Amino acid sequence: MPQVMEFKLPDLGEGLTEAEIVRWLVAVGDVVAIDQPVVEVETAKAMVEVPCPYGGVVTARFGEEGTELPVGAPLITVAVGASSLPEAPAAQAAEAEGSGNVPRPLIGYGEDHSRPARRRRVRPVTAAVSAPVVVAAPAAPVVSAGPVPVISPLVRKLAKDGGVDLRALKGSGPEGLILRADVEAALAALRAPEPAPAAPVAPAVAAQGERIPLKGVRGAVAEKLSRSRREIPDATCWVDADATELMAARAAMNAVGGPKISVLALLARICTAALAKYPELNSTVDLAAKEIVRLPSVHLGFAAQTERGLVVPVVRDAQHRNPESLSAEFARLTELARAGKLAPADLTGGTFTLNNYGVFGVDGSTPIINHPEAAMLGVGRIIDKPWVHEGQLAVRKVVQLSLTFDHRVCDGGTAGGFLRYVADCVESPAVLLRSL
Repeated sequence: MPQVMEFKLPDLGEGLTEAEIVRWLVAVGDVVAIDQPVVEVETAKAMVEVPCPYGGVVTARFGEEGTELPVGAPLITVAVGASSLPEAPAAQAAEAEGSGNVPRPLIGYGEDHSRPARRRRVRPVTAAVSAPVVVAAPAAPVVSAGPVPVISPLVRKLAKDGGVDLRALKGSGPEGLILRADVEAALAALRAPEPAPAAPVAPAVAAQGERIPLKGVRGAVAEKLSRSRREIPDATCWVDADATELMAARAAMNAVGGPKISVLALLARICTAALAKYPELNSTVDLAAKEIVRLPSVHLGFAAQTERGLVVPVVRDAQHRNPESLSAEFARLTELARAGKLAPADLTGGTFTLNNYGVFGVDGSTPIINHPEAAMLGVGRIIDKPWVHEGQLAVRKVVQLSLTFDHRVCDGGTAGGFLRYVADCVESPAVLLRSL
């Protein structure tokens, strides 16, 4: 006899306590295999496909797309040992939760509910040995307190965030059910400019501005940057460097064939060499113990802009990688980031961050440290500028480098020494070769 197993939202990474359902990959009645992904969720760090540890038939799903669930909340139930959902007799179907054959609602507007203010659940299946497994069918639509027929909590939230009074709407769904399209139409009407009045009228109430939920990646970035500013007494120093020789060295390396080496990879290799000379900047501060913890490995984060916002993938043990290996790893992690497929482990554990904001066409910046790290190197665009070279004015490729550091782990002399070493390696790559 099939056994119904409940699969709960697992812990998806350090510090993550909840996730938002982005897309269901299975429906009730589908047969799933062990470790088959059943839902795509978005955490504060990444988009993740969650595999189910059970094989069988999906008997229930918990949560609509767009719903946030805490870790440990039920995701689905699976009838283990079943190959399909048996059909219940008419009498049993009529008794099950008071429901019959209720049509499946439109995608994106939620399943039907019959009990207000309670999470939708499927009752445990109890049957004699010879009886088939019966899955409770969805119940009739909820009608909230008062005459407002709404099924989906997403519709309620959309209306609340946009300042729409649901009681003033006439639903276009069956029996006046208010759908998402009804709320969106009301929001569009609120945002539409009103025609100019023919005569002076009383001052109009200012239109409500657009509200964007501070959650997911954007919320995680906001929290981390705010914490950095609260806890870390940071300072920034910067220098202009002549990158002509570095660019020439890269061109020579790429001219011999093989995988191409990026400028970011060369800068990363310079950073790891600089951190070996100035380990104070590859550290963190333990406030509880009142200690500075110097870290043995360089797990190098790099800022990557994606459609979902700014993320910082981490290259593990970057101090052991050559420029070719660094280029390959940067490319791999960037591709995963843009596809929203980075695992939480790819976004945690960094010890130092390299931020190439030059790709946005800007020369300089004062980076905010990626808490709980102790420093971040910022790199501006490399651009032709007039420069005094060997006593003569010449056009050279110049880049601005900026270092933001935690003043608790070192003083300006150490930070300046690190930045000067990086600049010397950029201006003369042979300096790096001498230190290897």
